[in-house]
Amino acid sequence: MLKWMGLAASAALFSLSAQAQDGHDVFGTFLTQAGTSTVTIEDCGDGSPCGRVSWIDPEAMEPGMTPETALTQAGEPVLGLLMLQGFDKRRKDWRGGTIYDPENDKSYASRLKRLNDGRLQVKGCIGPICQTQVWSLAPEALQASAPATN
Repeated sequence: MLKWMGLAASAALFSLSAQAQDGHDVFGTFLTQAGTSTVTIEDCGDGSPCGRVSWIDPEAMEPGMTPETALTQAGEPVLGLLMLQGFDKRRKDWRGGTIYDPENDKSYASRLKRLNDGRLQVKGCIGPICQTQVWSLAPEALQASAPATN
């Protein structure tokens, strides 16, 4: 009986570790590398990921600004902004999408991949040159405060 329980527990652990290694599971709410905002990534409706700014740290705002009044250079609200979109599923990750940088009002080619430790690798690229950031899963309190996206 104990032998079977051990085998069942091993199978469950193997299953969990296999899930953690799925580079395509990029869905959830992530704290950006700077720690000043979160991005909630959900299904765009076609199985691909779309990411929206779901929280901005009020402490990171310029004096007189609030998360609700923060605007991109193009004049769009940053909170709720669609910043990740257009991805195609590849063998080990998502590619062919774009990431929008509201600070300089530019979009870049992007790749997304869930790392084995649960963090999200986000790449923004201009041609062959890429900048990589690693976003961590947002704390539960920030996940709960993330507004529903459409």
